[in-house]
Amino acid sequence: MVQEGIVLGHKISARGIEVDRAKIDVIEKLPPPLNVKGVRSFLGHAGFYKRFIKDFSKIARPLSNLLNKDMVFKFDEECSTAFQSLKNKLTTAPVMIAPDWNKDFELMCDANDYAVGAVLG
Repeated sequence: MVQEGIVLGHKISARGIEVDRAKIDVIEKLPPPLNVKGVRSFLGHAGFYKRFIKDFSKIARPLSNLLNKDMVFKFDEECSTAFQSLKNKLTTAPVMIAPDWNKDFELMCDANDYAVGAVLG
């Protein structure tokens, strides 16, 4: 049996849910993007966790505006604040929490000729 594992950047073990320090260190040291490609890359990675970050779209709006067509790339103070805020939310608050085992769950299953999948809701 596996004693611990990494799921969505978090270390899951008998001790509970912990952050994977290797992932956190990379994000903490990430410099601000210098061009549209850098903004797109950062928002793509951060967007993976957007459902776990309250008001993700509002926080990321200044960065998203830099991706508009015919927009001059100007990484101003508002963009810097948004970038730092998203980095902070990605590295401090746990993105995953353990379920409340006292509540009811729904198990949704799907299968085909190649695989079986299940989601605990």
